Amino acid sequence: MMENIRRQVRAFLARYVRDREIADDENIFAAGDVNSLFVMQLVLFVESELDCPVADEDLELENFSSIDAIVALVGRRTATVRG
Repeated sequence: MMENIRRQVRAFLARYVRDREIADDENIFAAGDVNSLFVMQLVLFVESELDCPVADEDLELENFSSIDAIVALVGRRTATVRG
């Protein structure tokens, strides 16, 4: 399941960063590929496409800064929802 999530996140980011491949642990904001406003698009993507609710306490840039961070967030939120 998590590998599928990782593929979906990669595909989403590839729509915005077309000139190169993003490493899973690369900070997309520090690399200058996207700006901090892009995090709202990431939140909407996580909630709608990955069917993962994002709680207010999860709305921190670090949770959306890399493919690894997004996958980890989805893993945590999914575990929380399942109980």
